[in-house]
Amino acid sequence: MSLISDNLQAVRADIRRAAHECGRSEQQVSLLAVSKTFGADAVLDAARSGQVAFGENYLQEAVDKITFIRQHAPELDLEWHFIGPIQSNKTRPIAENFAWVHAVDREKIAHRLSEQRPATMAPLNICLQINISGEASKSGVPPEQAVNLALAIAKLPGLCLRGLMAVPEPTNDEQQQRAAFRQLKFLNDEITRHGIVLDTLSMGMSGDLHAAIAEGSTMVRIGTAIFGKRDYAK
Repeated sequence: MSLISDNLQAVRADIRRAAHECGRSEQQVSLLAVSKTFGADAVLDAARSGQVAFGENYLQEAVDKITFIRQHAPELDLEWHFIGPIQSNKTRPIAENFAWVHAVDREKIAHRLSEQRPATMAPLNICLQINISGEASKSGVPPEQAVNLALAIAKLPGLCLRGLMAVPEPTNDEQQQRAAFRQLKFLNDEITRHGIVLDTLSMGMSGDLHAAIAEGSTMVRIGTAIFGKRDYAK
């Protein structure tokens, strides 16, 4: 077994433990392996160890990996999630190559993704990014604007609004972590009361996985614990 395979087993065990601690089933929490800055060989290693869903932040790097794997390992049916900031001039390749987009925070971006999603593909799964901690340096729609944005996006063809995503302000205090995730769950419930059925809470990373799962996360985004420390200089 490879190091990545060993790491995946450890992360899955951690998810299982966190779910059981709060009376949830591990099947209620899916794992998104964040493979940004790592090459196609690392993705292939993880995929051959049973991982299906992969998250990417950098568009060209992601498209290169997707193309390579489709050409060299067509037997692998991987699910690609774009989780980085979205520029208007990058929406077409995102719409054409990904199954999920986690960082939609503007109606303009949603309209472009809707218009550019190929008719031959399934609807593009969308998560709204919420700036749950109100940080000026972070992307995301303010919580008080989320309902109106959700109502607008839910009407667009070629898209399927699935849920919410957030990256709260980092803290080692588990109670503060849980409070931020609880706000996202509350907002999810508020949007549902407006008639939009959501089934995804994309929240929780290596440092706050247990708090996120305790507050209802259905998808955790884990990178370093699977692939190792990133070298951004490469």
